[in-house]
Amino acid sequence: MENLFKNIKLTEGYKSLENNNPILLQRFGADPYAMEYDGRIYIYTTNDVYEYDNDGKLIENSYKIIQNLNCISSDDLVNWTDHGIIQVAGPNGASSWAENSWAPAAAHKTINGKEKFFLYYANNASTIGVLSSDSPIGPWVDPLGKPMITREIENCSNVEWLFDPAVLVDDDGKAYLYFGGGVPEGKEAMPNTARAVELGEDMISIVGVPVTIEAPYLFEDSGINKIGDTYYYSYCSNWSSRDNAVGKYVPKIAEIIIMTSKNPLGPWTYNGSILENPGTFFEAWSNNHHSMIKFKEKWYMFYHSLLLCNDMSLPATGYRTTNVEEVEVLDDGTIKPIIGTRAGVKQVKNLDPFIVNEAETFAWMAGITTTSTQEESAVYGKTNLVVNVLETGNWIGLSNVDFGTEGASSFTAKLSSKISGNAIKICLDSPSGEAIGYLEVPNTGSDNEYKNVTVEIKNAKGMHNLFFVFSGEGFQFDCWKFEK
Repeated sequence: MENLFKNIKLTEGYKSLENNNPILLQRFGADPYAMEYDGRIYIYTTNDVYEYDNDGKLIENSYKIIQNLNCISSDDLVNWTDHGIIQVAGPNGASSWAENSWAPAAAHKTINGKEKFFLYYANNASTIGVLSSDSPIGPWVDPLGKPMITREIENCSNVEWLFDPAVLVDDDGKAYLYFGGGVPEGKEAMPNTARAVELGEDMISIVGVPVTIEAPYLFEDSGINKIGDTYYYSYCSNWSSRDNAVGKYVPKIAEIIIMTSKNPLGPWTYNGSILENPGTFFEAWSNNHHSMIKFKEKWYMFYHSLLLCNDMSLPATGYRTTNVEEVEVLDDGTIKPIIGTRAGVKQVKNLDPFIVNEAETFAWMAGITTTSTQEESAVYGKTNLVVNVLETGNWIGLSNVDFGTEGASSFTAKLSSKISGNAIKICLDSPSGEAIGYLEVPNTGSDNEYKNVTVEIKNAKGMHNLFFVFSGEGFQFDCWKFEK
């Protein structure tokens, strides 16, 4: 099998091994929202999909055909597990009444002794819907079967864009929803189109009348956090001209602004910018969307950019993916300005190769796709994905894999293939690095029939980046595990 890889041409990746941004490469993912549960960060994003004109030419993303959301998760912030696409809108979606699904917000809460998970999303800019589940990765259902937030609700009729929800479950168990956006003509400096409202105990109803958030130069993208006893409302500023701007608070265009309060519904005090538009850092200007969260005693900012879109040299723009940066919060609650980088954040824990790991967990990749499967996951149950190998030279890589001082003696992979002759090279430190083993992919007779294959491993000790390089095409890689 070694000969299969001697002159192999590796597929070119869009993220170097020195960098951890963007966090998702196998498809686009915009408008990130972060939720922590049971030691993992779950990121839910808008599933940006390619749009084409009548001649089949790629065109700029208008967001009009987006009907799904994405979900990925990690316990180390560098190796991300792909949980696939959540079908939300359209005839096959959980909310068949909805036309679109944009900008999700996620929360979980114990209700009647059981942990429940909620996804709030925008049906374009007309209404806000909600999904619920018993798991952070689904399956998801629409408990209402209709919009949760509409313009018929008091004080919402003049919200231009009824979208971009954010949600907070407070320390006392009460929860709050933040939403809205848009810039009425002549009201650029104070649009007054953001709202905040208390949620009911069931998390799918509201209590009272939504209150107006007076946010200078608001555009969209509500965010909410609590640090200590202070609430932080955040939003993206609008694109209107500042040439003749007057007043005390005049932010730059399309940057993330924070305001603070001692009450979750305000009133709010303007604090200023914490994240400039990603175009400042990557020379790729677009709307700005963010989510800030505390994880393992540190704060992080997730945001989207056109970084991957530009790196792919696409002939059209507007296709976004998610980055993450560490956030420095001072003792007095001040948030220092955040700088967008390709490097991203440091890994917060090492990856254990001696437990079952999903193949769709990785830090870097080139060429492969992921797809859902009926094969149940040993880790995640029925909601399972596999790596789909498209051609020779595709590869995936994992960061900071700790083989320990004893090292590994064998490797087991779960695979399917309709043909013979496919193979995997297992190597360290880079896709062209030292091979520690080779594995022949069996002909299982069907894409849906999986077999476990075990091979001997040599020279796998200590800390390394781990890579799987693929020879062949049209086979599926479900999960893997090393043995000491």
